[in-house]
Amino acid sequence: TRLQAGHGYGNTLKCVLTVYRNESLAGFFKGMSFPLASIGIYSSVVFGVFSNTQRFLSQLRHGDAAGSPSLADMTLASIVAGVISVGIGTPVELVKIRLQMQTQPYNKANVKLNSTVPGSPVYRGPIHCLRTILQKEGIAGIYRGNVAMLLRDVPGYCAYFIPYAMFCDWITPDGSISPNPFSIWVAGGVAGAVSWAVCTPVDVVKSRLQADGVYLNQYKGILDCVLQSYQNEGLKVFCRGLMVNTLRGFPSSAAMFLGYELSLKAMKRCQTET
Repeated sequence: TRLQAGHGYGNTLKCVLTVYRNESLAGFFKGMSFPLASIGIYSSVVFGVFSNTQRFLSQLRHGDAAGSPSLADMTLASIVAGVISVGIGTPVELVKIRLQMQTQPYNKANVKLNSTVPGSPVYRGPIHCLRTILQKEGIAGIYRGNVAMLLRDVPGYCAYFIPYAMFCDWITPDGSISPNPFSIWVAGGVAGAVSWAVCTPVDVVKSRLQADGVYLNQYKGILDCVLQSYQNEGLKVFCRGLMVNTLRGFPSSAAMFLGYELSLKAMKRCQTET
């Protein structure tokens, strides 16, 4: 977020050093509480929508919900999951980014509001942030950047679930009914890295749109954000955060898929025994 929407952070190493020097270790955990509280619901909805859409399409097309899905089925299921995820994910992403970007107090930003003590942060926490955005911008403010997030998540989830399924099949030994945990972990990690590599350019635009408004409104919309970013920094701006996104995408997605698959196996085994 700092690399994509902030100023003066330079490359990844400089960004890390700047955050640590100015905010210590706590700076790396800014905005964590809201995503942490909602990640279980968000992930269960995404994986549940994807799996059930895939089963529905298999039943509709082939008459067998448990049959192997085609590429078209996985693509359509990924698109549906991406669309549904935006409704839950946009407010969470907005609050996270606003909290991460309030790195300067009002008196440094030359913004004066009567409701805020000079020199204090804009938001005191996730609930205060959510309430402040609702009061100032209404429901539309809570969903700021939702179109950009839709443009990110629809192709992003296609590049998430499809590579996972394909890579999982590729590294699973012949004769095995299901992939082993290591195969799931590697396939999930590769899927996460590929997905973030695909959607980072749009993620830059989304981050900038959602960070906009902490102090001043700079962008009028997606197109204006794209044009301003390109005019000021060139094409390279749309690759900001690519390395960080890809590096974090591997372990987080590997853990996500491994947890998902092992949980499913455990619950199915429990149901069978019952």
